[in-house]
Amino acid sequence: MVSLSEEAKETLDGLLSRAITENRIPGASFAVATADGELYSASAGLKALENPSLGKVDEDSVFWICSMTKIIVTIAILQLIEKGAITYETLVENIIPELANPVVIDDVLAAKSTYKPAQTKILVKHLLNHSSGLHYSARRKVTPENLSPAYTAVEYGGDHSVSQFFKLIREDFPSVPLAFEPGTSWAYGWSCDIIVFIVERVTGKSVQDYCKENIFGPLGMETSFYLTPSMKENLVNLAYRRKDGTLEKWDGQLGIIEQDPAKMNVLLGGIGLYSTLKDYLALLRHLLLIQAGRTNNPILSVNTVASLFRPSLPAHHTVNIENFTGWKDVQFGHGLCLANSDWPGRRKKGAGFWYGWAGTYYFVDPTTGIAVVYGTQVVPTNDPEVVKLWGQLEEALYAGLEA
Repeated sequence: MVSLSEEAKETLDGLLSRAITENRIPGASFAVATADGELYSASAGLKALENPSLGKVDEDSVFWICSMTKIIVTIAILQLIEKGAITYETLVENIIPELANPVVIDDVLAAKSTYKPAQTKILVKHLLNHSSGLHYSARRKVTPENLSPAYTAVEYGGDHSVSQFFKLIREDFPSVPLAFEPGTSWAYGWSCDIIVFIVERVTGKSVQDYCKENIFGPLGMETSFYLTPSMKENLVNLAYRRKDGTLEKWDGQLGIIEQDPAKMNVLLGGIGLYSTLKDYLALLRHLLLIQAGRTNNPILSVNTVASLFRPSLPAHHTVNIENFTGWKDVQFGHGLCLANSDWPGRRKKGAGFWYGWAGTYYFVDPTTGIAVVYGTQVVPTNDPEVVKLWGQLEEALYAGLEA
């Protein structure tokens, strides 16, 4: 059974506290679990930059987890596949007619591009590993730091609907644009938002209600697409890093999703969830328990969980993952980026992981038998201080693990 040395816990405590006292980040949480239970959990700093009145970050603090939403909605659609409601080969346009007759654009980086009708249909399996061709376009971003318009509240003009979502991702093309023929490459994009629309149309329920019944409820999670008053009270505020490296209080420097539940008629599977890290870790730990065959009420079968960690792309498609993330020797399973080899001093080959735009990260390392979550709320994404601390914490963790 894996354990963590007391010396390592002190090192982790020190790394967190120094990051705060040196004003590198406003606040952070870091937690680790095995299938047997929690190994470590600690938080440091404030929920809002330079505002002690809102309290300190703790295990009940709520984070906007952004793209850490993606694995959860992937689990939801995998449940529907297990139940026989759909299959991996289901034509997406049969459920989502808005995706009928997409076009493949010739230059994804050009301000204007020629295009041609797609020759291949998008299948459900293409949504699970970002091989659908659906991609986040940079064309209409206000700045490179900003989210795409469909993830920006102001762009909806008060009409927070699925139809407006499709209008925004269609841009000025006659139908939804793809970066390539489905199944022929990898591109980060709208696949998980489409997954949500499939879940909702197949079940007749909102994705929030579906997940509450089939994922959140069974695992005791309060995770939600709606920023309820109680969640908002515990929310860790965003902080903005200026180009000179200084942090400033959040004042809408970048556009973000609509946060008023009363206005939300579209729930975004790529970016929309709020959660404590404690709850998120409960989900990751549950995956370890399923792998070990040690849970009586698994939310997925052993075989389906294995598909999360099984490479699903041809080797020549993975260069786009490396170009997007900067991570070397990686693959993609169903919903998870995968390490093809050990990261020196860190996660092992076969680990599955991803991160959220506002500074949250996670991984599950089945070889070592641990799951890890880390949270801040600093933007723009991939903040250098946030990434640096993540690496330091992971290295200290592995240095202190004991069999």
